[in-house]
Amino acid sequence: MTVSLAVVRGPFRALCEAFVPESAELNESGWRELESEVERALADRPPGIQKQMLLLVRILDLLSRARHGSALASLPPASRRELLTRLQDYRWLLLRRGVWGLRTLAFLGYYSRPDTAASIGYRADARGWEMRR
Repeated sequence: MTVSLAVVRGPFRALCEAFVPESAELNESGWRELESEVERALADRPPGIQKQMLLLVRILDLLSRARHGSALASLPPASRRELLTRLQDYRWLLLRRGVWGLRTLAFLGYYSRPDTAASIGYRADARGWEMRR
């Protein structure tokens, strides 16, 4: 199985915007790059993990609807962050780990984009220190 974020695109993007507020400025091309990086990272994971990630995004969207009467994508950014802050510290370890995992994927997707890396001065290269000389 190869995960496709298309099935959870709205809530996933809302989560990314909560974790990395700068991602709200991305255009459609930037979002495709971010999602592609996340999908590539998840492709190396077992199918069960991929399904769990998609399920977690759906569960977080349902929790948003239950708590705020609105989907994640419709919530104001401050409300999204408040909900995720509560969940990242929740008593259920599995839920905490899931939220932190999604945060990590959002960071990976956003900061691995070449234009973002360049804008923050990140110059790492797969060729290592040779490239720096």
